[in-house]
Amino acid sequence: MTEPKPKSHGRLSISASSKPRDLMDGPPRVKGAWMAKVVTLFPDAFPGTLGLSLTGKALDMGLWSLVPIDLRPFGEGRHKNVDDNPAGGGAGMVLRADIVGKALAEAAIGTPSDRARWPVIYLSPRGRRFDQAMARRFAQGDGLTLLCGRFEGVDERVLEQFGVEEVSLGDFVLTGGEIAAQALIDATVRLIPRVLGNHESAEEESFSEGLLEFPQYTRPTLWEGRAIPEILLSGHHAKIADWRRGMAERLTKERRPDLWRAYCAAHGRDPDEDQEL
Repeated sequence: MTEPKPKSHGRLSISASSKPRDLMDGPPRVKGAWMAKVVTLFPDAFPGTLGLSLTGKALDMGLWSLVPIDLRPFGEGRHKNVDDNPAGGGAGMVLRADIVGKALAEAAIGTPSDRARWPVIYLSPRGRRFDQAMARRFAQGDGLTLLCGRFEGVDERVLEQFGVEEVSLGDFVLTGGEIAAQALIDATVRLIPRVLGNHESAEEESFSEGLLEFPQYTRPTLWEGRAIPEILLSGHHAKIADWRRGMAERLTKERRPDLWRAYCAAHGRDPDEDQEL
């Protein structure tokens, strides 16, 4: 009697790890699905809002996966310390290079060394500002590793050692990188095929073409004396498209002159043209 052939894992993917895990734990992962690994002192913060709505549904379906990596177990001493006083003096504490390095080495297991395919990102106010183009770049890779900072920051040497890319959500300071990490992951995951369900929705959103999104309306047709613009009820798709384009350009020019100048430069247009937009 011949032994039965082992069953194929089908659409599930097995990832390399230094720690054994049960394949039945957590949601399945579609083979080749995009993955986010998050090094954090607060792993319970994940998935957070990422587990809700369409991103949560896609997570349950295995269209993408999330692996929080607790930084604390890599700490040293009785209290698993992960930080120390800043060299040269000063207020606050700094995450140690050796501790963070161990966590990033753990996160690197089973991932490509090519940073184009798998960037390692530190959420930092001094980083390059996150935008839609960056989200598209991240979505086109195999996944990414995010390092959530705390205290006064991270020892510079570990950022250099691991080729870490610094990214900022904007010119403000958060208590830690967890909220920023969730925002970055959300903006990236929704660009992955099948996550939103409607590909056109992602293409028409703000920033997709360098413009803010045009105004949106729905029923009732008349509300509090305010009516939906007649052009949107005309059924004339070409005129509707022109109206939407014009409104997107007007809003961008009025509210985000920086985006408007960049848009005009990319399309060979004068940013001061058509003052009536």
